[in-house]
Amino acid sequence: MNYGVIRFVMGWIIRVEGIFLLLPWFIGIIYKETSSRYFLLCAVVALIFGVFLTRKKPDKKSFYAREGFITVALGWIVMSFIGAMPFYLSGEIPSFIDAMFEIISGFTTTGASILSDVEALSKCMLFWRSFSHWLGGMGVLVFVLTILPMAGGESMYFMRAESPGPSVSKLVPKIRKTAKALYLIYIGLMMIEIFLLVIGKMPVFDAVCLSFGTAGTGGFGLLNSSIASYTLYQQIVITIFMMLFGVNFAFYFLILMKKPKEAFGIQEVRWYLGIYGTVSLLITLNLTLTGKEGFFTNLHQATFQAASVMTTTGYSTVNFDLWPEFSKLLLVVLMFIGACAGSTGGGIKVSRILIYLKTIKKELSYLVHPRSVKILRMDGKKIEHEVIRSANVFLCTYVIVFFLSMILISLDGFNYETNFTAVAATLNNIGPGLSAVGPAENFGGFSNLSKIVLSFDMLAGRLELFPMLLLFLPSTWKRK
Repeated sequence: MNYGVIRFVMGWIIRVEGIFLLLPWFIGIIYKETSSRYFLLCAVVALIFGVFLTRKKPDKKSFYAREGFITVALGWIVMSFIGAMPFYLSGEIPSFIDAMFEIISGFTTTGASILSDVEALSKCMLFWRSFSHWLGGMGVLVFVLTILPMAGGESMYFMRAESPGPSVSKLVPKIRKTAKALYLIYIGLMMIEIFLLVIGKMPVFDAVCLSFGTAGTGGFGLLNSSIASYTLYQQIVITIFMMLFGVNFAFYFLILMKKPKEAFGIQEVRWYLGIYGTVSLLITLNLTLTGKEGFFTNLHQATFQAASVMTTTGYSTVNFDLWPEFSKLLLVVLMFIGACAGSTGGGIKVSRILIYLKTIKKELSYLVHPRSVKILRMDGKKIEHEVIRSANVFLCTYVIVFFLSMILISLDGFNYETNFTAVAATLNNIGPGLSAVGPAENFGGFSNLSKIVLSFDMLAGRLELFPMLLLFLPSTWKRK
């Protein structure tokens, strides 16, 4: 274990967060809010501590997958601890466990909240909640890689540990350039959304904060009604950009490289759009046939909520917990499918679902033709055995974590629908679930134990399970 590299990168993570903590402090100054001083205090402490950890470069610069996974897991935990302090010190979230739950939900772009009255928060606190989505959406290590040159291709271990999806490949030959390309796309799309919302007469503060949430596919709103109080135009803009941020960023990179044929040839993107369109239409028909509003109103609500759930953003315009069972079931299915790999969305990912479907088809074919040899392909390329094995192990681990979490939070006495969707919403980084954790409710009713379990689920879901689980493996911490 190369502890020197871990210390050095952790120091940079803390330094970066310290700098970003100055943004809500500045917002607090603009709105003349006294609670903003806690952001300045935390920023100064973080910068001092971060500089102390990075004062000396590691003697041994080479590192391996183990260091990458551990650094990412520890980095997100420490980042959450620091990020929760302004909430707690200001008293706006008086419980430290609640403050940790809220900021973990922000950084992991989950959007699940323990707050019953969001509008009671100061502007600087609201800004920090939303900005945490933006910072966590692409990943703090990806951001660090844009400013910190690491040892050759070994820094790929950080990206693999933090980037969502079954595999991560370099868009350009150098990791640092790949990270910069991702952030340029990320920021570019977000700026376009802010512009469209502002010309649609949304207040600038709201436009910026909601665009942070859309870009990171988080779900923290500024109003207790989430997005329901905004205009139809503003809701449509948010719907479109939720879907755009759920697309594999390799698609946009290929478009920028003037390779549209290759971009639209990505099978995962076609399935992603196909699943979204099909589910939106089915929900629209179900709502219309059961007498919920008119067809076009139902179409708008269905497309918004399907986009919000599938991309794991978590915004809402209606209380979909009151929808017919068929529509609610389709939303639960979307919770598990999630967005594309290489996007800011959560869930199992469309690419893994495709691998599972192709594997099932291959096995069925083998039963009929035992001597046949069938190679699994995606986008014309062979799916390597390592990718298939990793996807299968991920699913097994996912199921185990899911049901262990359900067993633990069931001690609180909530009904099955609440427990099931609470774990689904946190492990898939969605936000609202159904019943007691529906879009009109919150997670504040859970015990501290359940909040800790669900906080772990949010981190595990955002980091694809394994980095968090490796923290509990004794052999991880051995030097050799």
